[in-house]
Amino acid sequence: MSYRISELEMLDSGHLACAGCCEILALRYVLKVLGRNAMMVVPACCATVVDGVWPYTSVNIPFFHTAFETAAAAAAGIRAALDHQGKQDTKVLAWAGDGGTFDIGIQALSSTAERNEDILYICYDNEAYMNTGIQRSSATPWGSWTSTTPVDRPKGEPKKNIIEIMAAHRIPYCATACVAYPEDLTNKVKKAISIKGFKFMHLISPCPPGWKIPSELSIEMARIAVQSRVFPLYEVENGESYKITVMPEKVVPVRDYLSPQGRFAHLKPADIKKIQKRVDAEWEKLLHKVEFSARYTSKGRKKTPRKATRNQIKKR
Repeated sequence: MSYRISELEMLDSGHLACAGCCEILALRYVLKVLGRNAMMVVPACCATVVDGVWPYTSVNIPFFHTAFETAAAAAAGIRAALDHQGKQDTKVLAWAGDGGTFDIGIQALSSTAERNEDILYICYDNEAYMNTGIQRSSATPWGSWTSTTPVDRPKGEPKKNIIEIMAAHRIPYCATACVAYPEDLTNKVKKAISIKGFKFMHLISPCPPGWKIPSELSIEMARIAVQSRVFPLYEVENGESYKITVMPEKVVPVRDYLSPQGRFAHLKPADIKKIQKRVDAEWEKLLHKVEFSARYTSKGRKKTPRKATRNQIKKR
């Protein structure tokens, strides 16, 4: 599925995002797809600040600020109120950071997904609590510096796999996305809002201050995250059908992703080798899931030979 990105602008200039902020650019793309007949819920995060100081906002749809842990629950409540008013066509977006999704908001997120509420939840993931001082979250990668994991005690645990957690809820649609691939991002948003039920998207969002990169490198870092397979772009339907939506044109070493980021400057060659090995293993797991879902229907009926499927994936 491909289409021209809309020229509609639902995000005004004058927002308060940092230079090079990927979150605000991603929001611009998402709002282009949602259009005017939508409402947006944002918990405590960068997005609740950068949209503008009350009573002003740069976002041109109703914008609801809510508590840190309640983005999904508040969005579900708005959905129920709209349905009661007969406004089923109005889209409801929950837009939250990794802290409010992976950590503080996961209870409301899980229960809202389990009830299959008809909302779109997008987590823009800058891999730490950036708005409050770059503290570690469960989305922070292994080995990363943050203000609570200094270089002599960097993050010692792997990043939580939020897409697999959401896929395990058997929701109709979940996907990863990247601002450096705007057509893939907007295609996925368009597909998500066409589906009834709970939809979840995990969006990688490089943060220049938190990642310790120059602001002009943020989009390039997002692109290399995909090309190095650190952040593969794929979608999962009904918890069982996996599809890679962007195959890396040229696979680059993980060190090319890590080395420009000051938060990884303390890593030794052995650490980078360990991360590369983990990335390779996760990519192979993803390929196996894609192969399996291509070979079998939900009834377990065989569709295509495994070898043929893998060859097709490699040729993309």
